[in-house]
Amino acid sequence: MSATKKTPFSIGVMADCQYADLEDAGARKYIQSKEKLQKCVEHFNSMNLAFTIHLGDLIDRDWKNFDVVQPIFNSLKMPTYQVLGNHDFWVEDDEKAAVFRKLEMPFPYYDFKVANWRFIVLDGNDLSFHAFPEISEGYQITADYYIRNQIDAPYWNGAIGPTQLQWLRTVLDQAEKDQENVMVFCHFPVYPEDIHNLWNAEEVITILENYPNVKAYLNGHNHKGNYGVKNGIHYLNMHGMVDTETNAYAVLEFYHEHIKVIGYGREENRFLNLQ
Repeated sequence: MSATKKTPFSIGVMADCQYADLEDAGARKYIQSKEKLQKCVEHFNSMNLAFTIHLGDLIDRDWKNFDVVQPIFNSLKMPTYQVLGNHDFWVEDDEKAAVFRKLEMPFPYYDFKVANWRFIVLDGNDLSFHAFPEISEGYQITADYYIRNQIDAPYWNGAIGPTQLQWLRTVLDQAEKDQENVMVFCHFPVYPEDIHNLWNAEEVITILENYPNVKAYLNGHNHKGNYGVKNGIHYLNMHGMVDTETNAYAVLEFYHEHIKVIGYGREENRFLNLQ
């Protein structure tokens, strides 16, 4: 099959809108995220995209800010998907459990199919100091995990728990049986090695590498962006939309032998070889 023969879809990807009604803090231009998101949405709406996904941290903090930027995101004319980020949980304790429903997600982690691709959305906040009230079982389980495993990484990262990891294996087993290619989305990176990575990044990588049909892993969280390829899997860290006065988002065009990443603003152009 010719590498120039395109499979019938392209997708829009963005990360870390992280809007808040706050003064600038270094590179983070919180208020400008509203305008940048609007411009990104208008651009995507001029294209024929199978879906658009935001890779976590739609807001920086405070529940009220969802009501500012979520309607903009929801004005996209194609199917849309959200990923849970750590900042999405910077809300009041009694609001934390409702965040995924506020973002109109079916569950904190889920999967869906387009053409011959299985897309898997992971929740890196299974174990998290942000996603649970400080006086809660989830917070205590996280604290115990952090101490027991002698985690030498920031509190603002997280980990994927055993129940979700087993679910991931089940979905990957079925995708392999159905001869589907796989792309994984998560807010937190796992590779290359970085301070922003999931606490159990190696465990996740080990699972993914057991399946040759897993082709790519896309994430946000590290606003500077990053990229690496390991054992046939591309790991693409999208730039954070909130940083600087320049926008950042991308369109991914799916071909039989590669994925073409068309970057806008601070996002780079790339070719992800699928061989």
